[in-house]
Amino acid sequence: MTTPKLLVVGGGKMGSAMVAGILDAGWAKPGEVAVTDPDAAQRDRLAERHPGLVVLDAPVDAEGALLAVKQDATDSACRALGALGVPRVLSIVAGINMARLESVLPPGTVVVRAVPNTPSLVGAGVAAMSGGSTAISADLDWAEGILGAVGLVVRLPERHLDAVTGLSGSGPAYVFLVAEALIEAGVAAGLPRDVSRDLVVGTLSGSAALLAETGDDPAVLRAAVTSPGGTTAAGLRTLEFKAVRSAFIEAVAAATERSRQLGR
Repeated sequence: MTTPKLLVVGGGKMGSAMVAGILDAGWAKPGEVAVTDPDAAQRDRLAERHPGLVVLDAPVDAEGALLAVKQDATDSACRALGALGVPRVLSIVAGINMARLESVLPPGTVVVRAVPNTPSLVGAGVAAMSGGSTAISADLDWAEGILGAVGLVVRLPERHLDAVTGLSGSGPAYVFLVAEALIEAGVAAGLPRDVSRDLVVGTLSGSAALLAETGDDPAVLRAAVTSPGGTTAAGLRTLEFKAVRSAFIEAVAAATERSRQLGR
């Protein structure tokens, strides 16, 4: 077997999403990517979905590696990559900071740490990334090419990655909770559940598209929907009275702090 262009360590949801994005975007061909996962059933699923993909039960040497394992498997995976001499590693493991990664990998190994989110599963993710002590511009370009296959990428100093975790990393769960609540509200108002769901999903996706495509400030778009003394104003008044805005701010702060604790 020739040396893979990329070794993906961990074929779970995020790892497999990254593989699909990388192949679909043409960043690499199936035979240039290897995936290792201890679960035989998951290996079979990956091999069936991506003909020609190299699927293994243990890591092999590669030009670079994408680390997509659970937190408790991070150290052992890094030691395995270090023993193989893999020169650079892009980690998407939540809560494991650069210092921890660099302390386990051999000196001189290039490390890039990233925080993606679950919409990467449908190619609509956002990720923030930061380079380690030996990473140069070419290494960051390499990592951005991989992450960009499944969504938007921003570069930030590592000190901001806990906040990214609290905001966009955990953010999909906040949005799904809003969706749950709105669907229930529609049902409570007398709508059939399937109709309520369709209306909520369409409203959320359409609103996000409007926000993205116009580039307008959210406050401007909100004001455009809100007629004085109208129905939207009545609904917003209730949300502000219930401190929904403050609840979101506190939720992001709590998730950010939890990310800091996990990284210690």
